[in-house]
Amino acid sequence: MTAFVGYKKELLSKDKLLKLITKFATEPSYYFLRWTHKVSEDWKKEPTATDFPMIEGQMFNQDCELRWKQKRKDSYEVLLLSITGKHPDFEIVGEYGEDNENKGWRTEDRDAHLYSSTETRFPKAFPAKEKELNIGQRYFIDKQTSTVHFVALTIPK
Repeated sequence: MTAFVGYKKELLSKDKLLKLITKFATEPSYYFLRWTHKVSEDWKKEPTATDFPMIEGQMFNQDCELRWKQKRKDSYEVLLLSITGKHPDFEIVGEYGEDNENKGWRTEDRDAHLYSSTETRFPKAFPAKEKELNIGQRYFIDKQTSTVHFVALTIPK
């Protein structure tokens, strides 16, 4: 289990992004999508072309979290937070510690709790999923500084 943080150097079209999401999806995977006026209600439903454009989204499972954010019309930047080692299609963030155990990233998995359905920070009511979703948090920590740089959603094993 080698932690990896990477990003796509080029912006992706929605079609390329959908292919990338499918590539990293495993069972189970959850999807959280945000628009200006709502958030996704069915976390188990993979996004389709009709869901675009959206402000941002994320797909997460036991192995990784894939995040995307709209930059221009139908163009998205993508970040990958993974525990399955280096991914050659992504530029490395920080140092990669496969050959040196004192460099790169380490991870810590923690419990997570969803916001209640009445949380006001979301544009519409947040779907009540507490009973059906078992999610956790994965901290990506710089080995040299012990600083948490990223917190990814995950599905506990």
